[in-house]
Amino acid sequence: MGLKNWKWMFALSAAFVAIAAFTSATSSARSDDDQEGKAEAVAQSAKAAKAFDAIMDAPDKGIPQDLLARSKAIAVFPQVIKAAFIVGGEGGRGCVSRRTAVGWSDPVFFRAAGGSVGPQIGVSATDIVLLFMNDDALSGLMKDKFELGAEAGIAGGPVGREASAGTDALMQAKILSYSRSHGVFAGVNLKGVVIHPEDDLNYAVYSKPARALLSDDAHVSGGTVEGLSAFPQAIARYGKTSSTEH
Repeated sequence: MGLKNWKWMFALSAAFVAIAAFTSATSSARSDDDQEGKAEAVAQSAKAAKAFDAIMDAPDKGIPQDLLARSKAIAVFPQVIKAAFIVGGEGGRGCVSRRTAVGWSDPVFFRAAGGSVGPQIGVSATDIVLLFMNDDALSGLMKDKFELGAEAGIAGGPVGREASAGTDALMQAKILSYSRSHGVFAGVNLKGVVIHPEDDLNYAVYSKPARALLSDDAHVSGGTVEGLSAFPQAIARYGKTSSTEH
């Protein structure tokens, strides 16, 4: 074999080694990112569960259970800061769990920003809860971005054990919204707030985007990710798994 052929084979081998090393490094980096994303997802689910428990621990002042029983999906954005809605900061992160044929799905991750959040929200951290009352409202979450009030009617939801599920707010609004700040829980109008999927987190956990997760009527599963189901488990403690069409 001539010298030129040896040089060509050596260069080709070196190229293959370089490609293999790059692929291995990229795969390792992706794996590290996924592990970090999964840990972050578990933390988000735990925060949402804690916020929902805090709201529902006072039945006389919480969300009426008949509304939970009718809702198609529930979103919780814990510890939202007013500035987060204005500039889309870290405080606007949350989880959505949808009702499926076998119970509440594992959390799908979203961000919220923009719009007006009403007088309930000052400079302190506030928990935001959204009830998606029908399939039209739920379908909005499958878009790249979804503006509350513009694409689906939204209203401050009724509060307390005695609140009637037949109120005008329920009959006309596709989404019912609530806020909790300084221990005070009340319905609040969130028109103009834009919700969009946090798909880097969704891919890290499920290898799927929010749209695919929410459109699947099978139970979303995080596999062996321990602690991921904290949020849907919190909902299940208060919300029945059966629903009725509106």
